[in-house]
Amino acid sequence: MRVSRLTLAALLVALPAASPAQRAPNAAPTRAVEYDIAFPNAIHHEAEVSVTFRALAPRPLQVRMSRSSPGRYALHEFAKNVYNFRATDSKRRELRVTRPNPHQWDVSGHDGTVTVTYTLFGDRADGTYAGIDRSMAHLNIPATFAWARGLESRPVRVTFHLPDPSWTVATQLFPTADSTTFTAPHMQYFMDSPTHLGTQSWHEWKETANGKQYTMRIALDHLGTPDEERRYVDGTKKIVEQAAAVFGTLADYDGGTYTFLSTYLPWAAGDGMEHRNSTSLTSTASLATSMTGLLGTVSHEFFHSWNVERIRPRSLEPFSFEEANMSSELWLAEGFTNYYGPLVMRRAGLLDDAALGSAMAGAVNLVLNAPGRRFFSAVQMSQQAPFTDAAVSIDPQNKGNTFISYYPFGQAIALALDLSLRTRGTSLDDFMRAMWKTHGAQRNYAPVHPYTVADARAALARVSGDTAFSRDFFARYIEGKEAAPYAELLRPAGFILRPARPQAAWAGDVGLRYGGGAAVVLAPTPIGSPLYAAGLDRNDRITSLDGRTLNSADDWTAILASHKPGDVIPIAFESRGTTINTTVTLAADPRIEIVPFEAVAEPVTDAVRAFRAAWLGAR
Repeated sequence: MRVSRLTLAALLVALPAASPAQRAPNAAPTRAVEYDIAFPNAIHHEAEVSVTFRALAPRPLQVRMSRSSPGRYALHEFAKNVYNFRATDSKRRELRVTRPNPHQWDVSGHDGTVTVTYTLFGDRADGTYAGIDRSMAHLNIPATFAWARGLESRPVRVTFHLPDPSWTVATQLFPTADSTTFTAPHMQYFMDSPTHLGTQSWHEWKETANGKQYTMRIALDHLGTPDEERRYVDGTKKIVEQAAAVFGTLADYDGGTYTFLSTYLPWAAGDGMEHRNSTSLTSTASLATSMTGLLGTVSHEFFHSWNVERIRPRSLEPFSFEEANMSSELWLAEGFTNYYGPLVMRRAGLLDDAALGSAMAGAVNLVLNAPGRRFFSAVQMSQQAPFTDAAVSIDPQNKGNTFISYYPFGQAIALALDLSLRTRGTSLDDFMRAMWKTHGAQRNYAPVHPYTVADARAALARVSGDTAFSRDFFARYIEGKEAAPYAELLRPAGFILRPARPQAAWAGDVGLRYGGGAAVVLAPTPIGSPLYAAGLDRNDRITSLDGRTLNSADDWTAILASHKPGDVIPIAFESRGTTINTTVTLAADPRIEIVPFEAVAEPVTDAVRAFRAAWLGAR
């Protein structure tokens, strides 16, 4: 039972009607692309979609489903969930439909008007797909609505037919006098506008920036309590304040409104996806058990309203809905945002120093220890996104050895750059403001000056006042494959980087599946690990370690705990029809931790306090 609905009337705010100034300008109705969506079979995850195209040229109309989605870089082939596709003309006569490729339907013989109808299946409520059921409809627009080639610049009008009178519509689309009908200025904006339909509670407040007043809205669909809602809203307000302080202003949200689509339900899927004037936030977790983690996603995604939505790589502008989208700048667009997510949380008082150190240690661990850095730089890792960003494949890959996600890779680079700049009297905040000043301007809902790697390098030169420093930092840590001297950089801030378990014996970080007294290796063993050196690989079945069988993870842990780094122990395994008896030389666990001086009783000087206050203190 949903206990949060309508229980605190003072907290629930009705969706405000838009003033004329907030509404997107509408072109002549005959040229607008008009969508309708209804949910007569929502219990089986289906929607019925209708779209009408008018004033068409006398040639076949090419109707397509997108293959990719804003904020995702791989192909997702949304046409796979479309069926019962039909097309009629203005007199409702059936039109001929052909299928030139898996993503497209060509409609011929029309009279200047085409109405397309189809059934959409959707059962994954997250930032990429569509999730439809008796309780809600969480719609990522590219996964939901077909569009027509050549009509991308036309305005859009969409009506949502709600199956339950208690449902409301949460979206960044522009409202009309009808609470279920919304508009978009063109297809790019429409496709960037996730929409959540459900019995959700609304919370809003005002923020002033850019000489304007903005409405910040949270549409919250969850199973929690009013007190949990209050804590979530309070945390989000603090995040908004501290994120805006980095840039000195809010972004100029179109229509004067920014919306958090917060859906935390056991049948949702975990995700966070940034959009121009909103963010889609979904999770199976609850506010009761995962408040800090869920607010961490809020912090990350809201920071994107500057970094990537407006400070945007040229490689992603305009976004292609027909092909994968490759970018060389995701270490900045995603990675620097991954750095500011926990940093903004710390400045907002939602994390302490120890938790911040732990968040940064996760990223630094990968950069220092994962073998991927020997293969690709941060720029080259960014270019791997079409293969890794929720991309689907069934063939085994060696990404565990060759890839480091641009999220933690860029986060670790941002940490090194921020700490380096602070010893020079400036900061990463100054760099982000410089990028905002140069690349944040907008026209027709798009950036005027999207950036390149060279632009970011030039911005660092301006902020640091040292072209040689900028060139060297990029050459070594961003376009090169070196790791920054993190231990040295962290000390002025009163943090220590040290081995997390220096006396622990380590065989390699591998997933194992136990059964029948043996353990099966689930993925390629890490290059440089003892198991790799001993010749083990994916699907090998370890039948004994140190002369003992392996019935559970406890057995594995106990064997390693009985040894020290440098010990040589026997191992037996089966590998593709061959039984191998050899030895494995255990190593010291290479994983590190980042802890504040207080955790190791090291003196915290006035200089350290001042450094921390400038870096971590509220703005």
